[in-house]
Amino acid sequence: MKIFLASCLMSILLLSGFSAYSQVTAVKVGTRIDVSINGNLFTQYVCSDDEKYPFFFPVNSPSGFCVTSMRNGLYPHHSSLFFACDRVNGGNYWQEGLERGQIRSMRAEILKSGKDSVVIENECIWSRPGAMSPIRDVRTIIITAPSKEMYQIDFEITLDMLMNVKIEKTNHSFFSARMAPDLSVAQGGIMINAEGNKGEPGDNGTFGKKSPWMDCYGTRYGKTEGMAIFQHPSNPWYPSPWFTRDYGFLSPTPMYWPADETVGTVLKKGESLKLRYRVLVHNGDPTSAGIAQAFKNYAAGNN
Repeated sequence: MKIFLASCLMSILLLSGFSAYSQVTAVKVGTRIDVSINGNLFTQYVCSDDEKYPFFFPVNSPSGFCVTSMRNGLYPHHSSLFFACDRVNGGNYWQEGLERGQIRSMRAEILKSGKDSVVIENECIWSRPGAMSPIRDVRTIIITAPSKEMYQIDFEITLDMLMNVKIEKTNHSFFSARMAPDLSVAQGGIMINAEGNKGEPGDNGTFGKKSPWMDCYGTRYGKTEGMAIFQHPSNPWYPSPWFTRDYGFLSPTPMYWPADETVGTVLKKGESLKLRYRVLVHNGDPTSAGIAQAFKNYAAGNN
């Protein structure tokens, strides 16, 4: 009887979309952390000293194909899935050239690995030759697999101001993604926000529009899949307007639309800025993947 009841419970869990067999594990390999789900590589968190900033690459879908791209075309400073910023106290912590500024990983630790989640803590210092460091940040990264059709990254970052910080108006600010070319709008994919705006330009586009989330998806190899980014309602400037490009770039970018463009964004020494984002890598389109409901759950703190 116990075996029968256990079997019934397992069937219910599987039918509800939860995989009781999901094992999320991490291992440190040099200066990167490899994260696997059920033995298959999901993502690598790269923290090398010769990189501009830490980033995730690849970011693989449940079907096994990467949904992001690295340093392609005219924009070699787009590194898959990343957090960075330009025009910070005269430094550039976004575009290529370490001498212009670098977000250096000081430590990256695996706090939890196995069973249903991986937890990573990463401490970084924003440094530039000949200048004092303006910002120290600590990132908490939680990776789970809510179902066999969806993988999840929760990215939480606290930025501590080590001096008075001024960020001038810039389109290069904060959490960003560069999609794989074959998922971009330019190659037949769809980019859509919570309000149903699609693509980059125009009144019905996504560029410059405030929205709590954005999804970019497409069909390739006979499989529809994509990636959504959520902004948490507790974030300052929520919901930030999005800087989007049909070639596959998307980022909620508060620093491109400051309240006063002549002043930019000013943060005082000792202030802390806390930001939270969720990434869902999913099979199907946003409707079949339940992205709108997933955001409601995230905003309400239900998961």
